Amino acid sequence: MEQYWMPKALDFENLRLCLDNYYADFLYIRLVGSMGGTVKVNENLKGKVFDFKKDTSGLHLFIDSDEVFYFPLKDHKKGFSLAYKRIKLTEDGIGRIVMLSHGIDPYDPKLPEPQRSFLRIVLDNHLMEIFFKGRINLKFHSWWNKPDWKYWTIDKPGNIEEIILKQQIEYGEKDS
Repeated sequence: MEQYWMPKALDFENLRLCLDNYYADFLYIRLVGSMGGTVKVNENLKGKVFDFKKDTSGLHLFIDSDEVFYFPLKDHKKGFSLAYKRIKLTEDGIGRIVMLSHGIDPYDPKLPEPQRSFLRIVLDNHLMEIFFKGRINLKFHSWWNKPDWKYWTIDKPGNIEEIILKQQIEYGEKDS
């Protein structure tokens, strides 16, 4: 899976854009550490409202208005990254995950369309991953280290088909 980094200063703006414009279907939070760390949240979000509030005390995560996790934001070194899961069918019809390195154009027409997007960050010694159906759109922000390392930001859905799909998923009109 390729990974696209975002500037730390835009973390909560990017998170808001994702939650307001794309369908989050799973939340996973665990301690960072060997052997995968202790799982703190492992929640299917289908049919639920996932939201957050950032204030002077930290980051509060809510599912259906109930607080499910709190980050005091004492240790917040890097910004979010976004990864895509792409599946390419082989000639014999077997699906294979496409593994790419850094510097790949997320809109390369030779790549299959992402089936899932993963918004990731490490905060206060916890890995948080928010899973989304389909592609979360990105746009170039700035160079981190030329010629391969770019910073990206979240972009709103770019066409009416993406907006309709999000609405269908939210209102249960489309299965899985």
